[in-house]
This record gives sequence, C-alpha cells and structure tokens, in this order.
Amino acid sequence: MLDRDGFRPNVGIVLLNQKNQVFWGKRIRTHSWQFPQGGIDRGETPEQAMIRELHEEIGLQREHVRIVARTRDWLRYEVPDRFIRRDSRGFYKGQKQIWFLLQLVGHDWDLNLRATDHPEFDAWRWNDYWVPLDAVVEFKREVYVTALTELARYLPRSEHRNRFLRQGIRPSMSESVGEDSCHGPLDLPPDASWEPDSQTGNEHV
Repeated sequence: MLDRDGFRPNVGIVLLNQKNQVFWGKRIRTHSWQFPQGGIDRGETPEQAMIRELHEEIGLQREHVRIVARTRDWLRYEVPDRFIRRDSRGFYKGQKQIWFLLQLVGHDWDLNLRATDHPEFDAWRWNDYWVPLDAVVEFKREVYVTALTELARYLPRSEHRNRFLRQGIRPSMSESVGEDSCHGPLDLPPDASWEPDSQTGNEHV
C-alpha cells in the first residue's frame, strides 16, 4: 500500500525501560541495529499497526507497555534504488512513518524475538536514549534524529537533553554502550551494514 507520492505508511517504535534506555534490535543475519518498525496494513490505524508490530517483532502485548507519546506528523525517508526490488523501482520511493514512544511496564523476560515464524531480530539490548546512530543504515538516520528529538520532551525523567550533540562529541557505539545490557551477540564493526529482507525486498526497509 503506497500513497500517491510512492511512500509506504509505516510505524516506528521507541521502547523505554525504567532507566529511560531504549530498545535496539539487531537485524537478523546482519550487523545493523535499529528500532522496531513495520508497515501499516490497509484498514489499520497507526496505533493498531504499532501494537501488531510490537508483538510480531519483539513479542510484547498491549498490556506490557504504556503509550507515552507519538510524533505529530509523518516523517519520511527515501530508500536508495539499490535497496529496492527491481519490479518496484519507479513508483516506490520509501517510507512515511508515525513514531511512538512507549514505556515498558512489563519485564525484560516478556520480550521474545521468536514470537512469529519470521523473526526480524536475532539479538537485542538497551542503549542510552542518545546513543550515536552509526550502527543505523545511513538513509534512516535523519528520521531517527527527528523522531528522537520530537519525542524527547516526553521522557519521564530529565535525560531528554542530548549531551553528545550539545558537546559536539560523537563517541563510537562501543564507547557509549556497556556490554552488560546486551541480550545476544553484539558485533558492530565500523562498516556496519544493512541488507533488505530476503523475502520481501523492501517490506521492512
């Protein structure tokens, strides 16, 4: 389902724990880390799509989270041609997203990357809210910054100020995130890359 400009409606999820750390998932069989996201099906509202994707990608149910906020407008990113299936080129441009900020009210053990037969992630971890985005595929980074900045005002505590941007510092992912919060393998080489879904091509770009 594309809009008239060639963008597929999509939702993104920023999930907080009680320390205001955010959930990051490692795309299965890649070195790319990202937030949960997925397309909005025909007839779904963004909130309904978010709840469905929350379960499909990380195994959580509606009762495990509290909806804190959402972005006001659609945020768009274009996907480079090399990541688009050949039969979709020319009319598919990218994603337009509504981002949700959620608070986990359940427990870490409620998370389940194998909730469906088609998992999106093979590892997960909690990161600082403003961890540098060098492990995110490049064409998504601007949307991530925009979404995190808009949603930061709703953080439960005072961690909404981006100390890295304020101080002009861009430490590496390894310097910013401790190993003790990793659930699964952590492998973030300098050339961290992204690969399209092998079955759907651009479905989860």
